[in-house]
Amino acid sequence: MAGVLAEIALFQPVVCVAGECRRIIHCNRVNRINGEPLTEARMQGKRILLGVTGGIAAYKSPDLVRRLRELGAEVQVVMTAAAREFVTAATFQAVSGRPVRTDLWDAAAEAAMGHIELARWAELVLIAPASADFLARLATGQADDLLTTLCLATESPIAVAPAMNRVMWANAATRANVETLQQRGIQVFGPAEGEQACGEVGAGRMLEPLELVDRARFLTTREGPLRGRRVLITAGPTRERIDPVRFISNRSSGKMGFAVAQAAREAGAEVVLVCGPVSLATPAGIRRIDVESAADMLNAVMGEVCGADIFISTAAVADYRPAAPAEQKIKKTTEHMDLSMERTPDVLATVAALPHRPFVVGFAAETESVEQHARGKLMKKNLDMIAANEVGHDKAFDCEDNALIVLWRNARRELSRAPKVTLARQLVALIAESYAAGKSGLAQRGSAGSALA
Repeated sequence: MAGVLAEIALFQPVVCVAGECRRIIHCNRVNRINGEPLTEARMQGKRILLGVTGGIAAYKSPDLVRRLRELGAEVQVVMTAAAREFVTAATFQAVSGRPVRTDLWDAAAEAAMGHIELARWAELVLIAPASADFLARLATGQADDLLTTLCLATESPIAVAPAMNRVMWANAATRANVETLQQRGIQVFGPAEGEQACGEVGAGRMLEPLELVDRARFLTTREGPLRGRRVLITAGPTRERIDPVRFISNRSSGKMGFAVAQAAREAGAEVVLVCGPVSLATPAGIRRIDVESAADMLNAVMGEVCGADIFISTAAVADYRPAAPAEQKIKKTTEHMDLSMERTPDVLATVAALPHRPFVVGFAAETESVEQHARGKLMKKNLDMIAANEVGHDKAFDCEDNALIVLWRNARRELSRAPKVTLARQLVALIAESYAAGKSGLAQRGSAGSALA
């Protein structure tokens, strides 16, 4: 046992968390990420039920338990029969400090309806690793063992961290099961890409324990400067139909918008993400609405904007659309074709013009005179803030990093080039600060008005 504990206590000095490289530093036995104590993550007393299914990645799960407990979480481990072929229950009991639950037919536990008790106890059910078999059984609603049964019985958030061979992950059946789970609100963490135990390389590796902890924290805590606020965000491109098989769109990948959504959620906000056609996983704890055209995006936004405190428009919405989309595929019959275009609805301007509008943040993607064009958009559309960046070949689109100029009416801030997630966190911090200042100013003006009255 001592050997097992010694083995799982080891970890690499540099890990990737939420897309960033973070250095782990030992300082008086307190772990730190980028110099900040992990205890500041505030998982104290959070009740996490960790389900472990059969797969070689189960060897990482004891370290995951340890990481969660370091942040103050209580962890109850539930193992499937297949999981016990890879890691012993004694290991998990040692690191969790709790007896491991393994059997739906445990007479002592089930006398008190143990599976219901566990389902009610958990604030988050995290399955790591989640095998292809378990995903299939969860998607079809089976309840043939303790873990699947409590997943059906819980009202708490469920997250799965898939781990399997790359071909199994790419299989149409697995993809359909994952899509079903996501549609039901289950969070899917990963998988990562890289070398696999079988010697092949590709997608299917379970995310590293520190990243899983990071994501679990966002599902169980709502601390931060935007705590209690509702943030509505648009992301990605739109598609404007030419005919049933062709459309007009742009190069936006949606990565910046998704990073902003993740950062807003990290800051404690309730986040709704309206996005055009993108192939990105939904960040943990975020409600996503998929749309296609500018008109679709406007309808979705107007359906959600009531009650929103902050609106952030990162989407690259098409400015024009075909005036008369063809009902059938346009055939190649002439040397030239003229396409009549008309303006699309302006989502950002529409929200900014609302009589009781949220705090409105726009984005400006420019190829030249970036700050000049952005300030013009800020004033013309009566925005509270705008973030501008230069775009073009190898700039912004489909890149993992970016740089921004953030403008207010009488101020500016440059955010130097950094990974998009890092940049998004800096931007959200500015938005939260400006939003709070605006609310404070309104309160002060209201008090002054009352005094004058």
